[in-house]
Amino acid sequence: MDTIQFILNGMMREALSPQTAAVAIAVIGLNIHFGFTGLLNMGQSGFMLLGAYGFAISIWHGLPMIVGVLFGFGAAFIFALVLGAPTLKLRGDYLAIVTISAAEIIRYVGRSALLVDFTGSAQGIPGSQYRTPFANLSFFGSGQFTLIPFNYTDVADGAAWVRIIGWLVAIAVIVLIVLRFRSGGAFRGIAQAAGMVGLLVFGLLLLFFLFPVPQQSTGVNGWWVRFVAWILVAVSTLVVYLLVRSPWGRLLRGIREDEDAVRSLGKNVFSIKMQALIIGGLFGALGGIVYVLPASVQPDSMGRSLTFFCYTALLLGGAATIFGPVLGSVLFFAARIGIKYTAAAYVPDSIMNNQQTEQFSYIVVGVALMLIVIFRPQGILGNKRELRFNV
Repeated sequence: MDTIQFILNGMMREALSPQTAAVAIAVIGLNIHFGFTGLLNMGQSGFMLLGAYGFAISIWHGLPMIVGVLFGFGAAFIFALVLGAPTLKLRGDYLAIVTISAAEIIRYVGRSALLVDFTGSAQGIPGSQYRTPFANLSFFGSGQFTLIPFNYTDVADGAAWVRIIGWLVAIAVIVLIVLRFRSGGAFRGIAQAAGMVGLLVFGLLLLFFLFPVPQQSTGVNGWWVRFVAWILVAVSTLVVYLLVRSPWGRLLRGIREDEDAVRSLGKNVFSIKMQALIIGGLFGALGGIVYVLPASVQPDSMGRSLTFFCYTALLLGGAATIFGPVLGSVLFFAARIGIKYTAAAYVPDSIMNNQQTEQFSYIVVGVALMLIVIFRPQGILGNKRELRFNV
């Protein structure tokens, strides 16, 4: 029982980590590209890396943090223009090849020894060179605390039956939330929206009760960076919700399903695609900035694999949905840690050591993604009607 509790606590920590939130923001941008517009962009990691470099290099060389954020967005904006102008007329795998190549160019430029004074070359930029201005904004104070001090250990001394009942209730609440989201009417009307918000809050409090997460208040990977990261996830989700409900959002869906029909109505398809590429790329840059706050800017950490992780999270949660990117990102990283810890706990070292459990977790996640694409291509929250792509 204690081993299971340890595994679940580890999954909770990973689900709440700022880098999970950063990937969720990047996946929200990728959802604009792929889910709503039908652009097969395989270079979202390039936008993330440019955002991270613009932010870190600016602060490293003495500029204010807000200027660093603007430089990160500006780099992603220029990259989207340069990338989109010659390539947005391409479709399908041709666009995918070009975008993944462009992202690799950004990564190799970052690794270049000629730019060691700016990018740190392959060693990257240490977080200590740019993290201080962000940490100075914290009003969380110093020390360490648990977000909700009252947890399962305070009821019957954390007896097994308390945890089992709590886990069953948590599973039921999560299933109910997913079903409400899949129905599409979770936030229709004030009463339903209030009930959904109440259910989400109750589910979150229950998870913190069952899986307490003690962290530093303003440390490298503390509550302050997590608080800011998940606030940005919520704001990004709201922005996309408003965008896709607008006439512009309906144009995106039209382009995804039949861009020739949209063009026949007198709409500038190229311009709308460029707008989608830029907006999704800016979300990618924001995700890159958040991604490096608790770490360092290392070009190889935001390479091809990160783009594939983003697509895995998007397909898992559901493309062309509002909350799918967030749900998919949380499930992807939490499930990977759960598999890793489970293998480490129950598989003898003679069969699989700690390094191999890391690789094994990615193998299992990859197999799970294949099964999802085969048997439920719309993902957890998706709708098959949203899978009509004109690529």
